[in-house]
Amino acid sequence: MQRLPWPDYFMNITYLVSERSTCTRRRVGAVAVKDKRILATGYNGAPAGVPHCLEVGCLREQLGIPSGQRHEICRGLHAEQNVIIQAAVHGINIQGAELYCTTHPCVLCSKMLINCGIRRIYYAEDYPDDLATAMLREAGVTVEQFPFTPPRISGMPGGMSGEKRHD
Repeated sequence: MQRLPWPDYFMNITYLVSERSTCTRRRVGAVAVKDKRILATGYNGAPAGVPHCLEVGCLREQLGIPSGQRHEICRGLHAEQNVIIQAAVHGINIQGAELYCTTHPCVLCSKMLINCGIRRIYYAEDYPDDLATAMLREAGVTVEQFPFTPPRISGMPGGMSGEKRHD
């Protein structure tokens, strides 16, 4: 029996983390890793203690805002933002870490990841944001699309089917 390679292991975990998402449009998970150790995880959703979109509905959907625009009109934080926040809250240095993410980071998250010192980003699903791609390249962050098919885990409520909610 062959062991699961490290990149596959971490990318599998990003999809498991995304199952906690409270976004009605897209489930995203992210995992910060350094020296083959998980430092922090994050998924997209409203801040702790605040009603989330599954409870109150999606403001962006109600206003007809297309994907990739007007990020500030949203109750939720992005998975990458939550990785950074979780690391900060728990005093974990993520400088020099790698980020595994179900989806390519947007420009807002890319700027934060650059300033945190993330050195490499692996993502499975593309997200059309040319400015994010350009800024990551300019900052010297290695970005690699990881050919990946999310696993199907039987016995999980709803299953981890890899199906995402499209926005």
